[in-house]
Amino acid sequence: MTGPATLGIDFGTSNSAAGIAVDGRPLLIELEPGEQTLPTAVFFEEDGTGMDIGRRATQALIEGDEGRFMRSLKSVLGTALMHEERRIQGRRMTFVHIIAGFLAELKTRAEVATGQEYTRALSGRPVRFHTGDDARNARAEEDLRACYLAAGFDEVRFMYEPEAALRATPPAPGTGLIVDIGGGTSDFTAFEQGASGDAMILASHGVRIGGTDFDRRISIDHVMPELGRGSAIRNTMGNETLPAPARIFNDLATWAMIPFLYTADTRRMARELAHQAVEPQKLKRLVTVLEEELGHDLAFAVERGKIAVNAGESTRILLDMVERGLSVPLSPEAMQNDLSEAMRGIAEAAAETLRLAQIAPGAVDRIVLVGGSSLMHAVQDAVAQVCPNARVDSGKALTGVADGLALSADIAFA
Repeated sequence: MTGPATLGIDFGTSNSAAGIAVDGRPLLIELEPGEQTLPTAVFFEEDGTGMDIGRRATQALIEGDEGRFMRSLKSVLGTALMHEERRIQGRRMTFVHIIAGFLAELKTRAEVATGQEYTRALSGRPVRFHTGDDARNARAEEDLRACYLAAGFDEVRFMYEPEAALRATPPAPGTGLIVDIGGGTSDFTAFEQGASGDAMILASHGVRIGGTDFDRRISIDHVMPELGRGSAIRNTMGNETLPAPARIFNDLATWAMIPFLYTADTRRMARELAHQAVEPQKLKRLVTVLEEELGHDLAFAVERGKIAVNAGESTRILLDMVERGLSVPLSPEAMQNDLSEAMRGIAEAAAETLRLAQIAPGAVDRIVLVGGSSLMHAVQDAVAQVCPNARVDSGKALTGVADGLALSADIAFA
């Protein structure tokens, strides 16, 4: 007699997936037509009662539907924002309700696709949701557990995401390092693998640096100045000037914070800044973004620019949704400079993982890349400097964590 069924879930900052093991192989479930992954995004229609998720949510934003779009939900776990109530569709909701709704829909789609009810979940989690804050890390896991239970699961267990990816990595004898760069965190697992394929985990470590941080830095450095970041604002009581407050621009460049800027107070502040600005045209663009709720459109434009430059050529980030003909250049050299601090953090975290594992960097002979952001050339260069003798394996970059969770689901509650 079989016990309750377990669903492996990779709840990611940017994308999510779910899977099970079939005959010892991972089977990722088709959560959208023809797709085994879906964007971790939600959209609440202004006059509706339901919630769209995944590509339908993104499409609603692109088509200009009236409503509330949210992405990077995972970034809120463990923060005060998680339990703050917001009025959405006339109801008071917290991020627990929102994330639970996303997970419940994922659960339903998996059940419809497989004809199986899932009462247990094996969820991936970062090694550290938050860098250097044990209390907040514990609170983030508690938050995520509450979301799974509210989504209809009876039980949930967690597995470090790079360790899950190791389960799905083709075996090869030697010393390796999993490098999992997700949308919100970077996670590392050092391991030894013998000729039989059995792997021994030596150490895992992580930091709160991810692909959305790359977007944020590019946006702050290149896009936000066109909206008035750094511009001089005249003092109402004299001739002196002060820089425009940085926080509004920093939040506008941060995926998880964008929905919280569409308030009457923030819009009023932007109009006042534009009135007192030495460069009023720039601040008027900020007013337009806030009043027409274009923050996510800007963020997607930056993300597209990042991807284009990673292919090796200069591009322009198109901002014509704000003002016709407006764009800013982005070159590989500029992006490398933008991301230099993040790359140092990733390299230091990789080195710390090896130190914890008591492995000399030169002894690592294989780096396994996991997560879409691990395919950034800047990331690969940073890690290669830490492990100069390692060959790079990117074959499981997009599905490694989900595959590993699927393979581990059956035994997670044994």
